[in-house]
Amino acid sequence: METTCSVLSREYAEPMAGTAPTARGWLLIEHPGPWGAKALTGSRGLDPDIGRAVERAAAAAGFRATLIRSTGRTADLAALRTVILAWTEPGATWMRRFTVSSAEELRDLDFAALAGPVEPAIGEPCTDPVVLVCTNGKRDRCCATEGRPLAEALAHRLPGHVWEATHLGGHRFAPTAVVLPDGYVYGRLDPDTAVAAYDAARAGGMRIADCRGRATWPRPAQAAELAVREDTGETAADVLRVAAPVEHEDAEHVWTVRVDHVDGRTWTVEVTGRTEEPPRPESCGKGFGNPLSMLPRLVTPAH
Repeated sequence: METTCSVLSREYAEPMAGTAPTARGWLLIEHPGPWGAKALTGSRGLDPDIGRAVERAAAAAGFRATLIRSTGRTADLAALRTVILAWTEPGATWMRRFTVSSAEELRDLDFAALAGPVEPAIGEPCTDPVVLVCTNGKRDRCCATEGRPLAEALAHRLPGHVWEATHLGGHRFAPTAVVLPDGYVYGRLDPDTAVAAYDAARAGGMRIADCRGRATWPRPAQAAELAVREDTGETAADVLRVAAPVEHEDAEHVWTVRVDHVDGRTWTVEVTGRTEEPPRPESCGKGFGNPLSMLPRLVTPAH
């Protein structure tokens, strides 16, 4: 029997810090499905040309386009679709919700004007966080076998705040989820830890355990932020700012990252990319490879 990518990742104790997708903003489009492996261009009932155009326009403005659906909902391609826009930058997080009759309406949106940090006036504000659980088995079977049971459990415990999603990256960390609008991504979740992540976000915080990083930042910066949080125990979501990683000229996959607290403290973190051994599939059905892990080290304490 073939061993799945998520089982191997757990067995090899692959670090999760710094593995979140990078996205300052998120565009969530309700589409009951069924979904394809490349959701916006390969899902039934969604014109691939429209999906491609929306995906490209959203990405150019900093939004990651993702299809979502309610757990257990039967497909109704004629119904109004919920659309959620979220922005994840610390101090400028927001989330807006509106409806469209078809994805074609989204092609005419000016995503550059809707991008943060200023909250747009479109739709209505979302006052509570939402949890997206990756469940797209066409993308990776671990997302179906691990993600769908989690989504179903959360739908009962957090009714109205949970969506299934097509692709969050990091299938080998399934079940994986992102909590918006802050954009913290988590892996290897169970219902209790997922609810804890939601509760932390609702209280203005995040959960250090099980966190893969804040999608706002590139991978080395995600790992640097989590290193500071683990060292200090700081869990307030919006108190840390992370500068762009500076890669060392004399060493490949080594970065210096500055992390600032709103209270004036500053840390310097060195992040090293380590090629993981032995080779393993980073996604089910793909060939063997060596994932690059982000290993942070505090160089200077807060000052």
